[in-house]
Amino acid sequence: MTGWHAAWHWLRRRAENVFVALLALMFVSFLLQIGFRYLLNRPLGWTDEVTVLCWVWVVLWGAAFILSDSDEIRFDIVSSQVSPLIYRAFTVSSSLALIVLFLISLPATWDYVLFMKREKSAYLGMRFDYLYAIYPIFAVALIVRHVRLAWRALRGEGDRPPPSDPGDAR
Repeated sequence: MTGWHAAWHWLRRRAENVFVALLALMFVSFLLQIGFRYLLNRPLGWTDEVTVLCWVWVVLWGAAFILSDSDEIRFDIVSSQVSPLIYRAFTVSSSLALIVLFLISLPATWDYVLFMKREKSAYLGMRFDYLYAIYPIFAVALIVRHVRLAWRALRGEGDRPPPSDPGDAR
């Protein structure tokens, strides 16, 4: 299991490296956009496209590979008040619903991404299928994550988050 754990840790670090590189590219593009527009009075159109591309990829890449289960937003007003058995039933049922919905939508999603190769961005001429290619990756990653969550909950290994404090203003 140590080999698997080490490989998983290495892959997670590489996913974080991609995330940081995308954030850095987005930040530099944003600074260039501000500098050229307001200091040199010569706006750059391509920086908008790079910023949007990076933003879409940062959000979906981060949700697929960086966020842990405890980082996800959950509505725990009810689930934090129920027994561990009911909590695991909530986890299994919600995970199964997400798995089914993503699996049903996957063929249409893939068709749409392939269809978007016909469209190109205005400044860079980048095909939109490259922009949207992250979504099927995101969908498959979430399917795998929720299969794991449902399996762990069925085995009684589900992590139960601590009860929320209504007065906690995080």
